[in-house]
Amino acid sequence: MKTQRLLRSLLALSLLFSSPLWAAAAPKDLTWSEMIPPDAPPEVPNMKPLHDLSQMSDALAAESAPAAKQDLPNAPVVKSLDGLSVRLPGYIVPLEVNEDGRTTEFLLVPYFGACIHVPPPPSNQIVHVTSEVGVKLDELYQPYWIEGDMQVKPSTSELADAGYQMAAQKIYVYELQE
Repeated sequence: MKTQRLLRSLLALSLLFSSPLWAAAAPKDLTWSEMIPPDAPPEVPNMKPLHDLSQMSDALAAESAPAAKQDLPNAPVVKSLDGLSVRLPGYIVPLEVNEDGRTTEFLLVPYFGACIHVPPPPSNQIVHVTSEVGVKLDELYQPYWIEGDMQVKPSTSELADAGYQMAAQKIYVYELQE
């Protein structure tokens, strides 16, 4: 009887130390398409991102024009993402830059130029991110990974409405894993 109790105790201790309860689970790699409910109506933007360099002068002229109107500012969101620890790749659109030249508040969007050169994507394709440390934006063309707990909570800025929010726990340069 004592041997069985001892074996059970050892088994319980080995389970406890082999999978510590205090170890944080890795964040879920989230894709932008997973942020759109499966039953949502198709989103058809009225303008595509600029990739034709022959139209570059038009795009540069648009830089000084008022911001383009967002097509779907109240697009449906995926409520089950609320509170989920995620890692999401995207491009940073600065909203606030501190005195050190770091953006501490920004919109994370799925493609370069969103909210700047073309109408912003639907709100369910924009995450309003805050960060204590921020990120120095030497290159706006650079995509980043953002890690944190997703909040299904709308927010409004001068550039666009976002369907999600996140307090960034980690921000690092996006590199494709092979």
